[in-house]
Amino acid sequence: MKEFTVSSTVRYTPIEKLYDCFIGILAGAQGIADINRVLRADPALQAAFGRTACAEQSTLQDTLDACTPQTIAQLEVAWEELFRLHSRAGCHPFAREYLLLDIDLTGNPCGKKAACATKGYFAGQKNRRGRQVGRVLATAYREIVVDRLFPGHTVLIGALEAMVRAAEETLKLTLPRRSRTIVRIDAGGGSVEAVNGLLSRGYEVLCKDFSTRRARNLAKTVTVWYPDPKEAGREVGWVEEPATAYVRPVRRVAVRHRKRNGQFGIEVLITTAPMAELFGWTGTPSNQMGEPQAELLAITHSYDQRGGGCETSFREDKQGLGMGKRNKKRFEGQQMLVALGALAHNVLVWAKEWLLPTAPRLKKYGVERLVRDVMGILGRVEWEPQQRVSRILLTEANPLAHHLLPGLQQMVAGMGVVVGLGPP
Repeated sequence: MKEFTVSSTVRYTPIEKLYDCFIGILAGAQGIADINRVLRADPALQAAFGRTACAEQSTLQDTLDACTPQTIAQLEVAWEELFRLHSRAGCHPFAREYLLLDIDLTGNPCGKKAACATKGYFAGQKNRRGRQVGRVLATAYREIVVDRLFPGHTVLIGALEAMVRAAEETLKLTLPRRSRTIVRIDAGGGSVEAVNGLLSRGYEVLCKDFSTRRARNLAKTVTVWYPDPKEAGREVGWVEEPATAYVRPVRRVAVRHRKRNGQFGIEVLITTAPMAELFGWTGTPSNQMGEPQAELLAITHSYDQRGGGCETSFREDKQGLGMGKRNKKRFEGQQMLVALGALAHNVLVWAKEWLLPTAPRLKKYGVERLVRDVMGILGRVEWEPQQRVSRILLTEANPLAHHLLPGLQQMVAGMGVVVGLGPP
C-alpha cells in the first residue's frame, strides 16, 4: 500500500487567533462562531486592529481547546502587565483614599460533559450543571482586577482566598496598601474563618455574617432599633455582644425587616471600615459622626451599594459581551475565554474614560451600550496598501457620532489618521 502524508499550512499563530477572539468579543460576537460574521467578513474592522485577515472560527475553537495550565499562567502574566499599564486602580492614591474591592461569584451553566461542570447554585435553574466565575472588581473604577473560573459547586468561602491572593499580585498590595483597602463581600464569604483571614492580612472588611442562626441570636442583644427611612419596615441596631471570635475589633450591625408572613428576616453586618469613609460613600453629613442612627445607616447603606459592584458588572457583561454564552468543554479553554472577556470589559471601561473629557454623555453608558451604540457606529474606513488605517468616516446621520468625533480625533492625534463625518 502506498504511503502518503498530508501537510497543512499554518496561516495564523496562536497569539493571532486569540487576538481575533478578543476583537470578536469586543465587537459584540456572542459566540465564537459569530466571529466569522462579525470580524472575518469585515476587512475594515480587521484593519482597525492591525489585522490583515481573520482566522476561521473552527481554527479559533481548536486553539482554545489546545490551551494548557501553562498557557493560562502566561496569560495571567500578560494580564497583570496590561492592567498595570492602563488601569486607574493600578495607580490608586492609597494615601488619600481607601480602595474598595467587591468580590463575588456568578454561575456559568454549561453541558454536563464539560470539565469541572458540577451541580451548584445557578440562579433560577435547579439541578443545573456548570462552573462558577469569581470576580474581584475595583468598584470605583469599574475595572476587573481578577476573573477566575471554578468548578460549579464552588462557593465564595472556597474561592475567596485564591481571588484575594491574585488581586494582591495584580495590584501589588503590600501590607500598607492592604490596610487602605476595603473588601466588601456577601454572606457567602462571611464566615468567621474567612473574615479572620482578611483581617489577619491587614484588610478592612464590610460583609454579612455567614450564619443565619448566629445572626438571630446576635439580634437578641440589640437594645435599641432605629428605622431605616430608605426602606419601610426595615430597622437597624448595634449588636451588644462582644465579638471575641475575630482577630481584630469589629463592629456588628443587626438588620431586620418584616416579611410577608409577619416574621422578621434578620441579618448581621460586620465591618472594620472607617466611619468617615462610609459617610462619604453614602453622602451622610460629617457633623452626624457619633450619632448611633447615622452610623448604623451609613454601614447598612454602604453594604447595600454592593449591588452596584460585581452584580452589576456581571449583568452588563452577560448582556453586552455575551458572558455565559461561550462555553468550552476543556476547563483551560473556558478560562481563556473568561480572561479575554474580562480584558474586553476593561478595554471598554478604559476607552470610555479616554473619551469622557470630550463626550461627557458617555458617563452613564454601561458595557452593553458601549458595545451596541458606541463601538457599533456605522461608517467607512480607508486604509493604505500596507494595511495602515488612514481615514475613518463616521456616518453623520448618527447623532452620537457628532459627540464622539472630538474625542476620537484627539485619541488618534499624531498617528496620521483622519477622523471625520460622512454620508451613510
